[in-house]
Amino acid sequence: MIQTVSPLSSSDAAIEIDLTGYDLINKPMLNKGTAFTEAERDEFRLHGLLPPNVGTLDEQTARRLKVLRAFETDFERYAFLRDLQDTNETLFYTLLVRHLEEMLPLVYTPTVGEGCQRFSEIWRKPRGVFLSYPNQHRIREILADARFDRTRVIVVSDGERILGLGDQGAGGMGIPIGKLSLYTACAGIHPDATLPIQLDVGTNNQDRLADPLYVGWRHERVQGDEYDAFVEEFVAAVSERWPDVLLHWEDFAGANAGRLLERYRDRLCTFNDDIQGTAAAATGTLLSAINVTGVPLTEQRIALLGAGSAGTGIASLLLRAMIDGGLSEAEARRRFYAVDRDGLLVEGMPGITAAQALIVQDRQAVASWTLQKPNEIGLLDVVSNAKPTVLIGVSGQGGAFTEPVVRRMAQHVDRPVIFPLSNPTSRSEATPEQILAWTEGRALIGTGSPFAPVDYDGRTVTIDQTNNSYIFPGVGLGILAASARRVTDTMFMAAGRALADLSPTKADKKGRLLPPVHRLREVSVAVATAVARQAQADGVADSCSPDGLAMRIAANIWEPQYRPYRKRR
Repeated sequence: MIQTVSPLSSSDAAIEIDLTGYDLINKPMLNKGTAFTEAERDEFRLHGLLPPNVGTLDEQTARRLKVLRAFETDFERYAFLRDLQDTNETLFYTLLVRHLEEMLPLVYTPTVGEGCQRFSEIWRKPRGVFLSYPNQHRIREILADARFDRTRVIVVSDGERILGLGDQGAGGMGIPIGKLSLYTACAGIHPDATLPIQLDVGTNNQDRLADPLYVGWRHERVQGDEYDAFVEEFVAAVSERWPDVLLHWEDFAGANAGRLLERYRDRLCTFNDDIQGTAAAATGTLLSAINVTGVPLTEQRIALLGAGSAGTGIASLLLRAMIDGGLSEAEARRRFYAVDRDGLLVEGMPGITAAQALIVQDRQAVASWTLQKPNEIGLLDVVSNAKPTVLIGVSGQGGAFTEPVVRRMAQHVDRPVIFPLSNPTSRSEATPEQILAWTEGRALIGTGSPFAPVDYDGRTVTIDQTNNSYIFPGVGLGILAASARRVTDTMFMAAGRALADLSPTKADKKGRLLPPVHRLREVSVAVATAVARQAQADGVADSCSPDGLAMRIAANIWEPQYRPYRKRR
């Protein structure tokens, strides 16, 4: 049994444990590998199980980094890091925190996409919880395990819409694992406080079902009332087990993402990162770009390619920001041009969702447009006629921002703002190199996945990753520090504005749009502070002084370092 140790505890305070030998070494959160001291080796019967040299965390980190860099592919590096996480979590997070810019693309997008596709190949040790449909009657029993007593943050997925790759079934577990590793690496939330959960309700991916190595439930995906009843059982069990937990929904298909959020957002502290986190990241990055263009948000014309949950989430938050800036709702709505699979969303179009209804265009307003094909309003038509200043892609369609589209936009706008946000990299609507070439280097670019700097016209252009990792770790930290009871949309607005306040463009118009990735811990604290204050203003968290709040945030930040151990008497 391990004594409960909170992040508040002194880093010098010894942890009392009663594990010895292999049992101790096989606990990822307690394992120190070669860094166990001679005294600890004596007390916990570790001699002979470890090489005789007593190492340090610094030496171990350098050794693992050398091995990692020697691999030929990023997938090999991903698998190596997953094994390290399941072997020695302190070392794993030390490697992440000290080399965040290098590690982020390996533990999350874009490499995590292949990690989900090949999850069954590399699965070795239990991490998190698989709640499969045949075990729905055991959900409470499974979650009751004492190992999960300290859980404060859950990331859950059903694996149906993994990044831009679609249904990956049980392989979707790679997403909750990856997301929670960023909660810890970027915001310092203690690993023992995090729990990844996969709702394994089957898969419609025939490649997964036909794969003899597939570890998930071999069944077509459960849908309709049966699916809803399963999710309800899960939420009810979570609410009973952890009344104050933060539940983060991730990579649910558009048909389920929005409605599940609406169904449960007033029952427990919960949010959907694909909808709300993506919106805050895009809003913060656009506000940063405005520092360069000088065009106020209320004068922007925004074209969206992809009107699913992510696209409508972005539009909803930007719409609110425009209204806050002085526009009427009607005026703000007219500034959005959302293009989905059937073209521009216009009033009267069949199948319009409630979320899409906020950004449909008046049919009369576009009646005089010159179109490539009669009665079909595509993205090029929108760019040609509406002359948008901002182009955002969340379509999951690689190459969807074609050269004619981007060149036409650049004809009408001096500094076009272009965000191809779909990931992984293969699903990006355009590459930064293409966008710079097609706009004569004038575009301001934010991408969903990381891209290398681009050499253009004698200068090196750094590409900012408009990724949710700038938002959700800080949101989680702020919610935990403030003990927020619910998550409001205004908390995500506060997060986006906090990100924009850190933009280098505030001091230098030639600066990058976002702080560099290696500053994500600093960003997360700023976001957490803004989110916690907004939670208090919204009445979903109790008030405290600014100094008190800063102390509570700091108390929730865990630093990866080895602690001394002593035998429990």
